Amino acid sequence: MHAAERETLILRLLSDRGFVGFQELERQVAASPATLRRDLGRLVEAGRIDRVRGGARLRSGGDAVASGAGHLQGVPFHENIARHPRAKAAIGRAAAELCRRGEAVIIDGGSTTLQMCPHLEPLELQVLTNSLHIVSALLPQPNTRVSIPGGTLFREQNIVLSAYEQDGTERYHATKMFMGAAALSRHGLMQNDVLLVQAERRLLSRADELIVLVDSSKFAEPAGHVVCGLDEIAVIITDDGLPAADAKALEAAGPRVIRVPV
Repeated sequence: MHAAERETLILRLLSDRGFVGFQELERQVAASPATLRRDLGRLVEAGRIDRVRGGARLRSGGDAVASGAGHLQGVPFHENIARHPRAKAAIGRAAAELCRRGEAVIIDGGSTTLQMCPHLEPLELQVLTNSLHIVSALLPQPNTRVSIPGGTLFREQNIVLSAYEQDGTERYHATKMFMGAAALSRHGLMQNDVLLVQAERRLLSRADELIVLVDSSKFAEPAGHVVCGLDEIAVIITDDGLPAADAKALEAAGPRVIRVPV
């Protein structure tokens, strides 16, 4: 079981019961005690739970997902949208060019994926997105069909996320998923918030291939939660600020790299 799947199960158990003992977690989650302790440590660090004697409980004041009062870790959308706008616009245009007329795609919320939207109207796509910004951008396109998952609205990002498997996307299948990232490194695609990781892993399971949209500032070695490895990415679209040698090193790990001029 992947780390994100274990964390989803732990959060679900705690949402149902409020408190779960460590021995019960061992019975319910397919992981060693050492692995469980690491999982719990990440959830504590993310502000989702508290460790208590003998087990764990939801963070005082209620689960952020259940209450709707939580905040995602990371840069708020209104700040992120102003960073590297020319690069993001070029990357979004290149991503739209990879779409085929009439296909079903997933567009994950983000300031770079949003830049795909002005170029999609002629393609008559079916789009599943968790971003209300993307929904708003696609609403004027009468031939673009739009679906959203169920969950809690996180206002700073204007994104809908759920900690649970049943989010309304179980029967959706996409040929491509387009996703941004907090960072991209040799470890893979990273996000700042464990809930975002869980939601994106579920969306990934509904798509045939992953296309990552990141400007060249996102290539770093930060501490964060890994959504997927480089070998799970089909295409990386970035700007020409990424050196050609670095692009070749990325391609050696699996994905095709497209560098667009800015």
